[in-house]
Amino acid sequence: MAETAEEIKARKEREKNELYALDISGVEWHSAPGTEEHEERVEIAYLPGGAVAMRSSLDPDTVLRYTEAEWRAFVLGARDGEFDLEPVEGEA
Repeated sequence: MAETAEEIKARKEREKNELYALDISGVEWHSAPGTEEHEERVEIAYLPGGAVAMRSSLDPDTVLRYTEAEWRAFVLGARDGEFDLEPVEGEA
């Protein structure tokens, strides 16, 4: 039996609450190879159940958390160019 829209919404809300309740104080943060410690960079940490936490190296207290499904959708979208930015007129 398929989940109703309400059930899906409730499940996703529950998953998100559980994800943000996790203590991530001891996680290992990773960044792209070749970036220097003093450079601004995106850092990610792998969490239980395939979830991922993401932060900026310049603002380590602000952490976004993604479920496995959300992270997979983001990565696939990035690989497909969904987030490629168009140049802004006047900037080069």
